[in-house]
Amino acid sequence: MDCVKVVGAGLAGCEAAWQLAQRGLQVTLYEMKPHKKSPAHHVDTFAELVCSNSLRGDRLENAVGLLKEELRRMGSLILSCAEATRVEAGGCLAVDRQGFSDLVTEKIRNHPNITVVYGEVTQVPEGPVIIASGPLTSDALSQAIGEYFGQDYLHFFDAAAPLVSAESVDMTKAWWQSRYDRGTPDYVNCAMNKEEYDAFLEELIHAQEAEVHGFEDKNVFEGCMPVEVMARRGYDTLRFGPLKPVGLVDPNTGKEPYAVVQLRQDNAAKSVYNLVGFQTHLKFPEQKRVFSMIPALRNAEFVRYGVMHRNTFLQSPKLLDRYYADRRNPLVAFAGQMTGVEGYVESAASGFLAAVAMAAKVQGKPIPEFPQETAIGALGLYISDERIEHFQPMNVNFSIISPLQQRIRKKAEKNLALANRSLAIIDGMLQDGI
Repeated sequence: MDCVKVVGAGLAGCEAAWQLAQRGLQVTLYEMKPHKKSPAHHVDTFAELVCSNSLRGDRLENAVGLLKEELRRMGSLILSCAEATRVEAGGCLAVDRQGFSDLVTEKIRNHPNITVVYGEVTQVPEGPVIIASGPLTSDALSQAIGEYFGQDYLHFFDAAAPLVSAESVDMTKAWWQSRYDRGTPDYVNCAMNKEEYDAFLEELIHAQEAEVHGFEDKNVFEGCMPVEVMARRGYDTLRFGPLKPVGLVDPNTGKEPYAVVQLRQDNAAKSVYNLVGFQTHLKFPEQKRVFSMIPALRNAEFVRYGVMHRNTFLQSPKLLDRYYADRRNPLVAFAGQMTGVEGYVESAASGFLAAVAMAAKVQGKPIPEFPQETAIGALGLYISDERIEHFQPMNVNFSIISPLQQRIRKKAEKNLALANRSLAIIDGMLQDGI
């Protein structure tokens, strides 16, 4: 029986291994944990969520919501485990961080076609192989990949938000509500008036940052911008970003607050919450000092501080095809954030498509064509578009999906029409037995 190697048991690697195994292939999955961990990893299990516990919006009018629905219908391991460990988060799909990782690990370990090998891979294996070692690939393998392609990686910096214990939040200065009252009231909202916001902003701008080698504000990926970097961009940047008060009403005043910090449930027990949008690379004592200026967090217990790390990614448009495979050798493929897709769901989608294509190649079958009308296909076409001169990681969005032939003026209606068209294509592919 044919065997395919997968390097890395993150979201992309686990999705890739699962899809290959489900198609009857023997899979050897290599994972360097627990023997070796990157600075951002803390647990020994697979598919560890090192930043937020949210897989973002779940509505079809949202591009990532469409991508999730495509993956659900295609039998995604990551989406099925996310649904099984879901926690309340309004219109978002958020998960119990450890429960999700545990379930993915259990599914992978128990699949009869998957063999897990623990230990660091330090060379690019011969194909068929999918390398999904992540944006924090070990130094040895990073060097090997660079030598394999004969050029340097690109890179950017990523940051994770701090976590606080739920019982330490002062609920006399906070309340439960989802923005615009959509869905259930799943967020803890911590209000600030103008004076409190002004004082917080001043301290945040001048707080001491941890040393991160080579860090510059311009190298930060916009989707994970540290809160202190946002603060330096202007007085109202935070109030139009993670601290925006629109759609929320403080029950203590009956009015919209001046600024609001939202907390989102981080585990099923509802004992830990993360500060939404508060990615940071401040020194740990500074995080406690400055974030404790938020009235509801004056006595907050920080169970994990925010961290910053360097993410590396390939110059994919020059190197990879639409199925995430090396243009020179189609039996060597890559997946996950190292290819330039940004986000948990996008990483899983890249692992899915790389695996579906690899299975077809190994089994001598036609490679299923995911067109640009689908979110899965559009992502693959984006990272392989040779016309892109200054390639940067990107989340899925409707602008990379083929436009409709008819004009629809209202954005939500247009996005929903794009989503329905995509899902009709996906359903047709499933009927054809992909």
